[in-house]
Amino acid sequence: MLALAKTRPGPGLELIELPRPTPSPNEVLIRVLRTGICGTDLHIDSWDGWAAQVVRTPLVLGHEFCGEIVELGSSVTGLEVGQFVSGEGHYVCGRCRACLAGRRHLCSNTRGIGYHVDGAFCEYFAMPAGNVWVHHTPVDPDVAAIFDPFGNAVHAALQFPALAEDVLVSGAGPIGIMAALVAKFQGARNVVITDLGDERLELARSVGLANTVNVSRENLADVYERFDMHEGFDIGLEMSGSGAALTSMIEHMTHGGRIALLGTPTKPLEVDFATIIFNMLTIQGVTGRQMFETWYAMSALLRSGLDISGVITHRFPASSFREAFDVAAGGHAGKVILTWDE
Repeated sequence: MLALAKTRPGPGLELIELPRPTPSPNEVLIRVLRTGICGTDLHIDSWDGWAAQVVRTPLVLGHEFCGEIVELGSSVTGLEVGQFVSGEGHYVCGRCRACLAGRRHLCSNTRGIGYHVDGAFCEYFAMPAGNVWVHHTPVDPDVAAIFDPFGNAVHAALQFPALAEDVLVSGAGPIGIMAALVAKFQGARNVVITDLGDERLELARSVGLANTVNVSRENLADVYERFDMHEGFDIGLEMSGSGAALTSMIEHMTHGGRIALLGTPTKPLEVDFATIIFNMLTIQGVTGRQMFETWYAMSALLRSGLDISGVITHRFPASSFREAFDVAAGGHAGKVILTWDE
């Protein structure tokens, strides 16, 4: 089978031939149909400091995927050949305090597919049955392929009830846009999304997020009147990892405001704790998805009419992975999909 791998330390990836895997007793074999390119994959491709520290080669990349079950391990029950699935890419230990308490998303021994262990950028992928998510209602394969980042967005956006609240989203990348769509779908009064790039903000507007601010040209305080605001934002969703964006968000929260942090900084940040303390702000870190409560919410949102397909802007066959990665790394695209069934 074909697989996209990092075969040795250093920049670049290779499309290689590997044996088709045989599922263990507790695994299923999935014929991969679509995969999404994530920022993590870009880090591994460029072999930056994070990748050099975390990744051990050789490694098959990829944690955003969908496909069809083609074989069941001998001990697998409750799943069927032919089911259309995505998968939770975090493998947890099952024995730590968090796992035993049913909070698997907090497992301190988590391993991630595509960066700790072999991932799903391949034609056939074997995954533990307990990590498989079955799509029981029709879902476009391109959308099913990005359930992992969609889950990040949903996990962040559902940290705080948004009904009738003013919500600030910093970072108009695909996950930020999806989080803003979820906040709007919840019934937020205003959802304002900020970025430094006009192309990303245009993508946000194209999917129905009318309230955009390019913070390289406008100060948030200067646009309060545009959004009928007086005291700042009730909820902040920081999706960019930018220290400047977090500083601005803290500055523009109302007293008692709540902030969910999903964007990952590339270096330590200076934070205005005095404002956090005296304005009684709540800061909540967010990573991954709740297993599997967030997945239920994701499917329910789509069944209820939420449309995230507009964040997908490019699609390439896996054989054109180099062009796909270059587009994704350019910083102007939405989600980029690789197809494995064409």
